[in-house]
Amino acid sequence: MSQSAGEPGSKDFVEVRLPAAGAYLSVLRTATAGLAARLDFTLDEIEDLRIAVDEACAILLQQAVPGSVLSCVFRLVGDSLWVTVAAPTTDGRAPERDTFAWTVLSALAGEVDSTVAEDKTVSISLHKKRGAVPGLS
Repeated sequence: MSQSAGEPGSKDFVEVRLPAAGAYLSVLRTATAGLAARLDFTLDEIEDLRIAVDEACAILLQQAVPGSVLSCVFRLVGDSLWVTVAAPTTDGRAPERDTFAWTVLSALAGEVDSTVAEDKTVSISLHKKRGAVPGLS
């Protein structure tokens, strides 16, 4: 996987690949909580991140190709957790940034971005720093 601009390199990463279906999102919520706990995030920060990952996946699942794979890469960098979820989509549209869902993501995760690859795979990246003020990275 290539790194996005501004994303630091790290060998401390976890990648989870699962069917692009809501029934499997509990696996990602659990992985998110475990990795955030490893970085000594507070219980509130862990819950915020779990909700943010869930919301990012929900946005992607709305346009994911049926039967495709949702991937989630977690990178642990210092006191930060970078999470990138991606799925092949039917139309390759980036998420709208003026929606309630995007506002929720930004408030919960701090730094949020999205990209669309040439093959219509849409990615949403979250960057949560331990101890950061909500809504700021």
